[in-house]
Amino acid sequence: MANTNNIVALLILLFFFSTSLADLPPTDCNGTPDPKFCQSNLATTGLTSDIHDLGRVSIRTSLSNARKFMALVDKYLARKKNLSPSAVQALIDCQFLSALSMDYLQSTTSLVSANNLPNNEADDILTRLSATLTNYQTCWEGLQTASSAWSIRNGIFMPLSNGTKLSSLSLSLFRRGWVHRKKKGKFEFLGGGGGGGGGSRKLLFSDDIPLDHLPLKMSIGNVKLFESLTGRRLLQAYPDSINVRAMVVVDPSGDGNFTTINDAVAAAPNNTDISGGYFLIYIVPGVYEEYVTIDKNKKNVMMIGSGINQTIITGNRSVVDGSTTFNSSTMAVVGERFVAVNITIRNTAGAIKHQAVAVRNGADLSTFYNCSIEGYQDTLYTHSMRQFYRNCDIYGTVDFIFGNAAVVLQNCNLYARLPMQGQFNAITAQGRTDPNQNTGTSIHSCTIKATPDLASSTTTKTYLGRPWKEYSRTVYMQSYMDSLIDPAGWRDWNGTFALSTLYYAEYDNAGPGSNTSSRVNWPGYNVIDATDANNFTVSNFIGGDGWLPVTKAPYQEA
Repeated sequence: MANTNNIVALLILLFFFSTSLADLPPTDCNGTPDPKFCQSNLATTGLTSDIHDLGRVSIRTSLSNARKFMALVDKYLARKKNLSPSAVQALIDCQFLSALSMDYLQSTTSLVSANNLPNNEADDILTRLSATLTNYQTCWEGLQTASSAWSIRNGIFMPLSNGTKLSSLSLSLFRRGWVHRKKKGKFEFLGGGGGGGGGSRKLLFSDDIPLDHLPLKMSIGNVKLFESLTGRRLLQAYPDSINVRAMVVVDPSGDGNFTTINDAVAAAPNNTDISGGYFLIYIVPGVYEEYVTIDKNKKNVMMIGSGINQTIITGNRSVVDGSTTFNSSTMAVVGERFVAVNITIRNTAGAIKHQAVAVRNGADLSTFYNCSIEGYQDTLYTHSMRQFYRNCDIYGTVDFIFGNAAVVLQNCNLYARLPMQGQFNAITAQGRTDPNQNTGTSIHSCTIKATPDLASSTTTKTYLGRPWKEYSRTVYMQSYMDSLIDPAGWRDWNGTFALSTLYYAEYDNAGPGSNTSSRVNWPGYNVIDATDANNFTVSNFIGGDGWLPVTKAPYQEA
């Protein structure tokens, strides 16, 4: 009799569960990447067919899952004495990324209470949800490569998988319910293809204004100290001056405010608003053997060096020597609206140490201007959020610009180096995992050349990129490509993986490596026109018109 009652109860439960699934309009879940997962998670909420209600519940559920996942990671770290060093490091990365995701989701839950949002707010949320999904993916990648981590992976796989799927679901529902941006007008340039068109704004930093003439509007700060230390006058002659809330000087000799860069960063106030200005750190010439971190609470930090190869930050962490790729960076940036100017950042581990990051950037609305970023494999990790690089030199070998940010590189020099024997070069390895993410790499008006050691090699092939993830997206437009680029242009990652789901495109490039007649014939490869290229400009792809002017860095809008 007891068994009969259990069977009846089970049938009743299945009836109500199947009824709730049927009550959920299938069209709301059919447009998501995983309709079955969507139904199983939202069917029991009793919601109507309103896409906004479903999106709000999905985001709240994602936040709840992120908290549970963070607690699980903390639990494993509490027992770290039983784990390998690489497994512990991977968990620390997961802990860090989980905290970021919780912040992104927490800020998003309050904003989606309205059914209609201004375009800039919708873009902000879309960026945070895209980054949350990337954070889960990065956590899993670290655990996969960590040694002796099978016990962790077995216990963490389902929560991590659920978090990934919930993030994808939230992203899909938000995009359908709140994002209604249309394509802007036709793509037009003042200059022709290759290496620097016209139309740049002349703002604070430009090619014809040297650092000696750096204009600053000081609201707080020791101007006299700055002048006496550097011999530079802070001229007020330029109308487009930048607002600075405070300024400090880093000088290892002891004549400045701090002797290390990290100490200067630690002195920056927490969670400031851009309306109050930048916390400016001036770094005198020298070689700084530091691993510099700009944490999430250190917002609106501007770091100005004395010039490329004058102010040098250097490190040598690598995967071979025990770091995760994520934690191998010489400089790691998370704080919103970070700006770096006139600095060289290096990872000197060399090609033999495989993944070794010079800069890892996950800072929203961040800018690198007139910097040199130097390494071999995985030099620049454009991890997440919205980023801009202007007049930078970037050196590397395998996948040396990689990650899943929404990023524009403009008027930069991309230098491919000689890799290890038997390797080929891939300039980019973009990591979009979901078609709803607003991410991708746009390379505009740049110059792609070989360093002398590579130029002398007759066997090493160099490609524009390869698909690290399923929805990899990279666009080259109006750039100069030297003869180092293989005629096929692009390289597969693993057989046919991602060849029909990726989006690779070229527009109006110049130079001997730009001929598209022998390019790959993948379904996802495109030679595009000006209208399509317009989607990948500073203005449209990263919304630069809304946040770059305050940096005073020059940029070409369209």
